[in-house]
Amino acid sequence: MSTTSKRLDAGNRLRSADALAVIFGDQLIPPRDHPALRAIKKERDVVLMMEVDAEQQEGPSHKQRTALFLAAMRHYALDLIDLGYSVRYVRLDHPSNTQSFAGEVDRAVAALTPRRIAAMHPGDWRVFEEIQRWERSIVEVKEVVVIEDPYFFTTPDAFAAWAKGRKSLTMEYFYREQRRATGYLLDQNGDPLGGAWNHDKQNRLAFKDHPRPPGPPLFRIDCTTREVIDLVSERFTDAPGKLDASSFTWPVTTEQGEQVLDRFVEECLERFGPHEDAMWTEQPFLYHSMLSSSLNLHFLDPKRCCEKAIEAYERGRAPINSVEGFVRQILGWREYIRGVYWYEGAGYRDRNFLRSDGKLPGLYWDGQTDMRCLRECVSSVIDHAYAHHIPRLMVLANYAMIAGVSPRAIGDWFYGMFVDSVDWVTTPNTIGMGMHADGVRSADGSVESWPVVGTKPYAGGANYINKMSNYCAHCRYDHKSRRAETDLDRPPCPFNVFFWDFLIRHEDVFSKNHRMGMMMKNVAKMPSDERVAITVTAKSYREKFGVSNREDN
Repeated sequence: MSTTSKRLDAGNRLRSADALAVIFGDQLIPPRDHPALRAIKKERDVVLMMEVDAEQQEGPSHKQRTALFLAAMRHYALDLIDLGYSVRYVRLDHPSNTQSFAGEVDRAVAALTPRRIAAMHPGDWRVFEEIQRWERSIVEVKEVVVIEDPYFFTTPDAFAAWAKGRKSLTMEYFYREQRRATGYLLDQNGDPLGGAWNHDKQNRLAFKDHPRPPGPPLFRIDCTTREVIDLVSERFTDAPGKLDASSFTWPVTTEQGEQVLDRFVEECLERFGPHEDAMWTEQPFLYHSMLSSSLNLHFLDPKRCCEKAIEAYERGRAPINSVEGFVRQILGWREYIRGVYWYEGAGYRDRNFLRSDGKLPGLYWDGQTDMRCLRECVSSVIDHAYAHHIPRLMVLANYAMIAGVSPRAIGDWFYGMFVDSVDWVTTPNTIGMGMHADGVRSADGSVESWPVVGTKPYAGGANYINKMSNYCAHCRYDHKSRRAETDLDRPPCPFNVFFWDFLIRHEDVFSKNHRMGMMMKNVAKMPSDERVAITVTAKSYREKFGVSNREDN
């Protein structure tokens, strides 16, 4: 047994505690700021941290994602031990591990007989419901204290108050209120710096021949992380994704997260804005921050990230469109998505507004496809457990939506395959924004409530992909065509075929959406022979690419 494992296992010999502070793997706030640690006494209480196989049962998890969680947790626990905390740490491969949060909390309570449990508000409904079980079922514990997460600008209750009574939950309006509340990027009169709340029009440049981005940060793999990499490689041999010491580049501590933040502000922020929507072959990172995993594991305070970028603008080191775009991702979109997740309730992950039931194509697991855009994007995920927001939205989710894949199937893939994935982030981004699935329809198909995150589906054909990337160049498919009668050497792009088939299949619903009026008029005017040709080609493509649904049977 390694020295690290011996140090982590030592806390299992503890025999009493007045209180138990439970810290989950995505709650690694620096100890000085952690609310659960503030709620206990270091000299007489115990911290419980758990690695459990049950987390893998939520669906396949990319090896790098699993390794990141475990390495970050172990480093955090070792830091707590160095600070004098008593830590009961349950390793994944410890022989007494029950492999579930419920089993390990029960086991810790039996061993330590605490009167009180303190925990920070968790990041997903499943864990929140587990905490509620402690309150109902663990009779030995007199009090369970759930403390609000301080590493957000708002709370679920505050978002619910904002959302109550609104016909639609428009992110832009929420974002402006957050800007006013924080004072970020406002002048003395309370008006937005640069004359606009949103500078997206300046942030739509393709990459082309710009200076080579700096690439991902590289960290020395210490013995703790190396031990985790070996454990994951041996224990989860069938898990998706690549993992070895040379490919694992993710920060596993707050200090490393701070280094990534500094690198982004100094080396990438200036060019981030104009190229934040660009995609390019063999450039999966471009000028993106790569901070999402550190933010979602709570290494980094989102306020500090925003303020460091704003400071760069004030020093003349970065333009307003880059800084505003970055601040909007954190203060606007990240806060909004979390608010939607908790506001919409525990069943959100299973919504299916468009009633799609197709299978997830095998290409999502191996990248083996003659569609160049999907091959590039899936390969990045396999290699790095990462793709930035445009490949995720406009390639990976867009294809699944217009092809008719089940939202839960692609949602589970997104949940497991990205290093920054946690449920409150991934579910609204995938089920809501990516799949337009978060509305509700009655048994007869009538709309009870329209989708929440997107007022219209983020669906598109090949034109956008061709504009923002070099993927369409030298691809087997013709990005300008949507019909099979064209040159047989260049069959029509599946994105075009599926896009128009998507509109035809859902014409009844989309024709009632005022934001899609012009598009649906084009569908209504489409000659019947062209509609038939698109429908037939779409059916053959679904068969070819491994998507099948009721309409094809």
